[in-house]
Amino acid sequence: MADITLYSKSACPFCERAKALLASKGQRFTEIDVEADPATLDEMLARSGGQRTVPQIFIGERHIGGFDELAALDRAGELDALLESAGKQRATTDAPPEPERTRVLIIGSGPAGYTAAIYAGRAELEPVVLAGLEFGGQLMLTTDVENYPGFPEGVTGPGLMDMLQKQAERFGARVLCEDALRADFSKRPFRVETERHAFLADAVIVATGASAKWLGLPSEQRLMNRGVSACATCDGALYRDREMAVVGGGDTAIEEALFLTRYATKVTIIHRRDELRASKIMQERAKQNERIEFLWDSAVDEVLGEDEVRGVRIRNLKSGAASELSVGALFVAIGHQPNTALFAEQLEMDDVGYLKVESGTTRTNIEGVFACGDAMDPVYRQAVTAAGTGCMAAIDSERWLSEAAD
Repeated sequence: MADITLYSKSACPFCERAKALLASKGQRFTEIDVEADPATLDEMLARSGGQRTVPQIFIGERHIGGFDELAALDRAGELDALLESAGKQRATTDAPPEPERTRVLIIGSGPAGYTAAIYAGRAELEPVVLAGLEFGGQLMLTTDVENYPGFPEGVTGPGLMDMLQKQAERFGARVLCEDALRADFSKRPFRVETERHAFLADAVIVATGASAKWLGLPSEQRLMNRGVSACATCDGALYRDREMAVVGGGDTAIEEALFLTRYATKVTIIHRRDELRASKIMQERAKQNERIEFLWDSAVDEVLGEDEVRGVRIRNLKSGAASELSVGALFVAIGHQPNTALFAEQLEMDDVGYLKVESGTTRTNIEGVFACGDAMDPVYRQAVTAAGTGCMAAIDSERWLSEAAD
């Protein structure tokens, strides 16, 4: 078994995903909490070449990086060899896995996928859920969820996802933390493959959600994990006692900024418009927080720094005037892109990539394939509406299967 070291911290969703992936391989690992002892943070920085983000993963003396790099190795079929798991994992071959038959296959997790699984499970359809390596969706990156019904004191995003998964499993759903890599909807049953499994499904529910967008700057990419991040809960504490900036103006950006005030001396919200898009209650919280300031009508043109973030170059979108803002970390929260590329040229989608469904239903252009959650919702994009469309997709698929059997 491989010697694995994982540097982490509490309330880190990407750490949880990395641990789940390693556990699925039957691996034990040494976990080091960098918040518990400042010396371990210095150790992590030295071993990783200055990567100031968690998790940081080492297999033997090889530095893997974070969860994204670990998942990329797994998707490429290279992780099993690195782990030397003593024959516990199947050998990598060119032969495709033997397909398993299932009535309903759900691609994706989050509130949409898990709700679809709960309803399909209660209908005794024994659904299989390909939750993905990034299981739980965007709520895994959310600290406090205050607007999901039934939680008067609020609930954490990871906590809510854990409850939904357990509820789905209670009703017979089989949850696999694997990514769908190939999907063939040209004939029924539909074939979907992961790196380890293949399924022939009578009906498919797509609940792949959306992922965070980036600014697209070369300097942003160069300083990724060296001060540039999209997860305040993961990385905010690693930049304690510095000034920080958040790009964006929606609820996600405001939530990130509010969370960062626990650690930052000041947080500047940089927004392209002269007013926020966030909900009124979130706006008021931000405006009343003395550690938060605003830069209106502004865009980030460059992230400054050689080995770590030292500041950002700002351009005023009305006057064109350029300025620099000294910060030690930049958090990007400018919206999301639907995760639907896997279904290109099979399922109809709009110009952005949101899947098109028949009005009032979750039916796509292919009979037997249904879509729910943020993968098909360009308007609301809320946890509760995602759950609602997950319910619709399960009911639509159950009725379609019954009609097809008649």
